[in-house]
Amino acid sequence: MSEIPELDAWVAELLAGLEIPDAPIDVDDILGMAGVAAHTIVRPAAPVTTYVAGFAAGLAAGAGMAGEAASMQGAHARVKALLALRGSDQ
Repeated sequence: MSEIPELDAWVAELLAGLEIPDAPIDVDDILGMAGVAAHTIVRPAAPVTTYVAGFAAGLAAGAGMAGEAASMQGAHARVKALLALRGSDQ
């Protein structure tokens, strides 16, 4: 959960509405990744990056490559590495 009560309430509602109430979501990590993407690439990269990372994690978990939490952590780590590489190019 984050330090923003309205955001936490929305995430809980979103997870319930998508029928995944127990999904391992770390709002602060997601916001951090989005912030780095926005500042490293361009602002619109923030939502696109987080969506693609979540999609990749879902594919990995669905294929049985790893559990949900490990899939999310792996996708996040890979995105962070890609952003670090992109940041070092500038």
